[in-house]
Amino acid sequence: MSKRTIAQKRAIWAWVFMAVPLVYFILVRFYPTLDAFSISLTDWNIVGEKRYIGFDNFVVLFNDPVFWVVLGNTFEYLILGVPISLLLSFIIAYYLDQIRFGHGFLRACYFIPFLTTAVAMAWVWRWFYQPVPIGMINLALGQLGIAQFEFLRSTTQALPAVLAPAIWAGLGFQIVIFMAGLRAIPKTYYEAAKVDGAGAWQTLTEITLPQLRPTIVFLVVISSIGFLRIFDQVYNMTQEGEGGPLNATRPLVLHIYKAAFDDFEMGMAAAQTVVLFLILMVITVFQLRVLRHDR
Repeated sequence: MSKRTIAQKRAIWAWVFMAVPLVYFILVRFYPTLDAFSISLTDWNIVGEKRYIGFDNFVVLFNDPVFWVVLGNTFEYLILGVPISLLLSFIIAYYLDQIRFGHGFLRACYFIPFLTTAVAMAWVWRWFYQPVPIGMINLALGQLGIAQFEFLRSTTQALPAVLAPAIWAGLGFQIVIFMAGLRAIPKTYYEAAKVDGAGAWQTLTEITLPQLRPTIVFLVVISSIGFLRIFDQVYNMTQEGEGGPLNATRPLVLHIYKAAFDDFEMGMAAAQTVVLFLILMVITVFQLRVLRHDR
């Protein structure tokens, strides 16, 4: 029996250490995903037998007007949440990076909401949005002589009201990532720009933002996945977790949850899961192809 080379031994040990995460991803990630595809082609209520019905669930789904409202809400969370959160987090990180005194304390203050339990945070914000004399926001507006807002009771104001705490909760993580990207930019670039007489705006657009491209790509993809899968805020801030009023705030993940555990229509829930999976995959691949291109 021939002796193995050092390279072969390293490869064997690498596969040994990779075996545990590989088994985890196969059993906990890949298998349930593939199983969802098969369940989406059946009529199943969890306890009974699965009955194969082909693509009937998808036909019913695409003919359901509520589904299209829910899908529109999901994309609205995405379209509003990603740019607003990235813009706010970049501005805060950009100026926070220039602060030397109390820098660590301020960074911790911004990061604390990311560590806060989503359920507790959602209920606190729900309390903020209540009418006077309970809700702090409307109470403050009343002190200024401004008419109170309906917030969670309005079909037009409810979605932005739910989106606000979701953006606020994720700012800390994005700020930390942006600051890591800013710290990784070589100082010599800024020194050379200063010698050449470049202004603050030119330095920002010609040095800072191009150097942050990998960071921006990462945050855009992660944020998009997060807003497409928004659930905790909607479930805990709306009346009885229904995503109201009149489905004005219900996202696709909550619609899947309701179909599975309220109506026990596992086939329909799986069909919606497949739709969400395809949306996530298409958007992620598109973003990676568009944003990661080096210029």
